[in-house]
Amino acid sequence: MSVTPTPVSPQEPQLPAGPPQELLLSSTFLLKRLGWMITDRSHDALKPTGLTGQHYAVLSLLDEGMRETQGEIADTLGYDRSHLVGLLDELEEKSFVERRRDQADRRRQLVSLTPSGKEALAGLRATLKKVENEFLAPLDGEQRQVLHALLLELTSYHDPRCKAPTPQQ
Repeated sequence: MSVTPTPVSPQEPQLPAGPPQELLLSSTFLLKRLGWMITDRSHDALKPTGLTGQHYAVLSLLDEGMRETQGEIADTLGYDRSHLVGLLDELEEKSFVERRRDQADRRRQLVSLTPSGKEALAGLRATLKKVENEFLAPLDGEQRQVLHALLLELTSYHDPRCKAPTPQQ
């Protein structure tokens, strides 16, 4: 007697159970969950560079050229001043920033972006833009604009320093 083998159909992997409905109905839960996810993806994308999102924030702030003392940088980004010193040490070690004493006030350090820092910033921007585009892939251009406007409105309400930039004339 011969036995015919039963064909095995490939099964989709079973996903673990998701969060309870109560949480899925909470916009703040969804924002928090998305925040964790984009943080993880950004961290993974930046890992080969040896830099972090905090390094990126410092470099982009310096690129605007408006704040150059260590204290101003820390306050603007909401970083602990002692933590910022460590970030600047790491950036300086890579020759992305340079620090010098303020001639007007010798207690202050002035920080500036080097040409290597500008180059590194361009690479970070490209990497993070790719991550953002992949993350927001389910949304079309109009939906992305609406999402950004809503997030900016919420953020500026809770942190008035994050007010939307005014269009330049």
